[in-house]
Amino acid sequence: MNDTTAAPATSLIPDGVAAITTIHFVLIAIVAIAAIAMIVIGIGLKRRRTHAARRVEENAQEAGMAVREPDAAPIGEAALTEPKPAPAPTPAPSPAPTPVPAPVMPTPTAPEAPVVTDEPLNDEPVAAAAPMTASPAAEASAAPVDTARPEDQPITLLKGLGPKLTQKLAEHGITTVGDLAGLSDAQAQALDAQLGAFSGRMARDRWLEQARLLAAGDRAGFEAVFGRL
Repeated sequence: MNDTTAAPATSLIPDGVAAITTIHFVLIAIVAIAAIAMIVIGIGLKRRRTHAARRVEENAQEAGMAVREPDAAPIGEAALTEPKPAPAPTPAPSPAPTPVPAPVMPTPTAPEAPVVTDEPLNDEPVAAAAPMTASPAAEASAAPVDTARPEDQPITLLKGLGPKLTQKLAEHGITTVGDLAGLSDAQAQALDAQLGAFSGRMARDRWLEQARLLAAGDRAGFEAVFGRL
């Protein structure tokens, strides 16, 4: 009679195949356990990072610092940025100072030059010229005088003899051409020395020669040498 009893399933699998299958299961279990462990560790790390990020954000807020948005920083890290200082207000331009005008200095005026006339004064020392011309005052006083004698003509007819010298000579008694013509050379020198600033004019203007010609009545000779009366 045949034995129909079924053999166990394990007996149908060869021993080598069963061992390999067992190893595969063991490896799959290890991988699964490792994956689960990594997931658990990752979740723990993520929680720690999140907690740390929250702490950093709280500390930053307490310190008054700005915190970056979560999408701009790595997960679990808060990038802190210092607040930008507000721009300083632009100062208003100060008005330009008004220029002070420079003081106007008066223009110096040149002193007026004294008017110099070509005609010398009768009483100033001048070189005698031949023929000599009488001054307007002398010509006015030298108008034809109706005298009885030529020697009685006034000394104002003499060339180069002005009012001051006429007064000086009158102080010494000389008023006519005859008085002057009658002086000797020594008397003429003594009189000339008493004329002060006009000393020397008698010889230079040839008063004695003029007076002697007029006292002698030689008008033509006088005018030929000294000019018209």
